[in-house]
Amino acid sequence: MDRNDSLNMKPAEIRAAFEDPHWAAEFPPVLSVDQAALLIQVPKATIYEWSSRKLLRGCARKVGKHLRIFRDRFLAQIANEGIQRNGK
Repeated sequence: MDRNDSLNMKPAEIRAAFEDPHWAAEFPPVLSVDQAALLIQVPKATIYEWSSRKLLRGCARKVGKHLRIFRDRFLAQIANEGIQRNGK
């Protein structure tokens, strides 16, 4: 077992983080770029860059001109896999 496996977030842990009504309202299941950036404390330009480099596959989708991010999938990717740069 990789020693980093113990740091992986399980789906139940992600769901539990948003059981509080305040956090559920602040960060709904489908996030805007602003909300996603605030959630993981990065500039929103970073979210757009990751999207343009196709590093958010499986957790983000364009809706018209807007990028929407699936909160739980996004957090699982960030926490468990990280953002893989340069196709690695």
